[in-house]
Amino acid sequence: MPRQVHLFDRPSRFVAGTVGQPGERTFYLQASDESGRTVSVALEKTQVQVLADRMSELLDEIAERPGTVIPPDAPLDDLEPLTPPVDEEFRVAAMGLAWDGAAQAVVVEAVAAGDEPIEEDVILSDSEEGPDALRVTITPVAARAFVARARRVIAAGRPACPLCSLPLDPTGHVCPRQNGYRR
Repeated sequence: MPRQVHLFDRPSRFVAGTVGQPGERTFYLQASDESGRTVSVALEKTQVQVLADRMSELLDEIAERPGTVIPPDAPLDDLEPLTPPVDEEFRVAAMGLAWDGAAQAVVVEAVAAGDEPIEEDVILSDSEEGPDALRVTITPVAARAFVARARRVIAAGRPACPLCSLPLDPTGHVCPRQNGYRR
């Protein structure tokens, strides 16, 4: 079966968001275009964190190049929840991030898990074979807004234990640094 790639070139919305309560949240990347088409893919919290961090680093690196104008920060203007219905197209196994110099845009690709291990050269390629993917091309301003929202979504979870950094449940938790005693 050929690979299905969901392409979004400068979508009207590209965000990270969650469904569920802290401790039981499912994280999603969601892209929407002007025609009303919306694609949601599920991923782990750490994947959202890594994507936001790497995207910020990429933008900072590109901003240092002569002739490239990239804003240092963007306001967090999209506080809306994910666009319903949130139907998971696939669960993300790997991601790619790149700068398209000709388009002056950031390219993000999220690749689905498959039966076979993912070949590195399939990510961000136009190959007909391979796992399904979501490929989004966004402006630097939209990328900064994505980073700001992603960091806010991650911070909205359960607070971390000051001793072991594991998430605290509302009922407390058994801290390994406390030798099993509850805080």
